[in-house]
Amino acid sequence: MDNLNMLMEGFATAAQPVYLLYALFGVFIGTAVGVLPGIGPAMTVALLMPITYSLEPTAAMIVFAGIYYGGMYGGSTTSILLNTPGESASIVTALEGNKMAKAGRGAAALATAAIGSFVAGTIATVLLTFLAPIIVDFAINLGPVDFVALMVVAFLTIGALLGGSIIRGMASLLLGLFIGLVGVDDTTAQQRYTFGIAGLTDGIDVVLVAVGLFAVGEALYVAARMRKGPIEVMSMGTESGNSAKWMSKDDWKRSWKPWLRGTFIGFPIGTVPAGGADVSTFLSYAAERKLAKGKNKKQFGHGAIEGVAGPEAANNAAAAGVLVPLLTLGIPTTATAAMMLTAFQRYQIQPGPLLMETNGALVWALIASLYIGNLMLLILNLPLVGLWVKILQIPRPYLYAGILVFGALGAYSLNFALMDVGILLVIGVLGFFMRQYGYPVAPMVVAMILGPMFEVQLRRGLQISQNDRSALVSTPFTWVVYGALILMFVASFFIKRAQKKMESVQLEPELEESK
Repeated sequence: MDNLNMLMEGFATAAQPVYLLYALFGVFIGTAVGVLPGIGPAMTVALLMPITYSLEPTAAMIVFAGIYYGGMYGGSTTSILLNTPGESASIVTALEGNKMAKAGRGAAALATAAIGSFVAGTIATVLLTFLAPIIVDFAINLGPVDFVALMVVAFLTIGALLGGSIIRGMASLLLGLFIGLVGVDDTTAQQRYTFGIAGLTDGIDVVLVAVGLFAVGEALYVAARMRKGPIEVMSMGTESGNSAKWMSKDDWKRSWKPWLRGTFIGFPIGTVPAGGADVSTFLSYAAERKLAKGKNKKQFGHGAIEGVAGPEAANNAAAAGVLVPLLTLGIPTTATAAMMLTAFQRYQIQPGPLLMETNGALVWALIASLYIGNLMLLILNLPLVGLWVKILQIPRPYLYAGILVFGALGAYSLNFALMDVGILLVIGVLGFFMRQYGYPVAPMVVAMILGPMFEVQLRRGLQISQNDRSALVSTPFTWVVYGALILMFVASFFIKRAQKKMESVQLEPELEESK
């Protein structure tokens, strides 16, 4: 009952006109960004972070949460109408959604994606509301070695599972750990990895790294692969004379179960490191394909609405799930969550077991804003699809030139130092080559943020045990965590095998058509 009272107080805060405007701004920008191919919510949060320092913490968190949810919504529009996912989590949506658009049913695909996202986002936020305090009560009793175990799981799963190659993922992770340790050692007060450069004694700001990787690196990568000619956007199927407007009665009947299944697949997967939306959308699609019967099963590969409804629900449910470890344990499991953690730290707020005690009003206002933002997104997405389609037609040179200028101004505004702009460009070139050669950037950002925290907890654990390394695996919680880590790697092996099999099955109809 106390949680409900706190949530009502959160609604009283989030429903204030000024916070409603911040929420609207966040979801609008997030959706617009999610629509654009190659520009995700992590980049947007990184770009906006320097200009939000003047906001008080609650307003800033509401904006960032709106961007996060909005980015998950917006990716479906690009996937369906352009067959180019704006976010990696929307790749599965493109499989069936674009086929529906080609058949003149783009409006139905967009509608089931928007409504499914609203249903899943709402249910998942309810689960977050009731689950987060329970986890906090448990996590408050964890010791340093327990947090070390959690971070080891986060490092290994994010490094090994987020990239296409384990070696490349771990290389990105180690590079992030190295950058995170640049500066002055808190324990010995000795400089490390500064190479005698005075500007590096305070460390490398994570905002510079994030903007460099996600914005500058992405802009350079897109420029190197720039396509010539206009981008072809599929019709939504709502033109006059077309009877396939939005969702029919049969579409509703075929969508509601995938919405619910996707929700309960996405949320728990979103709560674990390296789970996130990518894995949950694939599992949802595989489940819907397996459960489909009769003529509905034959439509898979040719525009089955279940293949849009389920993955989009899983996508948004996972987004809420990601906030569970972030708020309760202080552990980000995605690049966007890592940027939100950085935003908390900018305000001298450390997410974790004590967050609800020290900043309970902020947390409950943030959770309440998720309900409000989810409703705003539904209202925005259905009638404003035409606007999002126009955003798709922005010339890429103008778009990415604006991102570069905005990123450079944001970097300079951190400390008003030209050296920060230089670091931004160096990281941007590094990000370009990482993208060029298939190295994932998310492990690098997460490792840079978690690295110093991992070092602090590891030192505490070893000091308490008088340097006995066996103490790192001495508690029942560590046994469970490391056991779960082994199971996760075994499960990932079978999931990847199933994914390759599904992709080969998916290509069969296309090969037949080409013949």
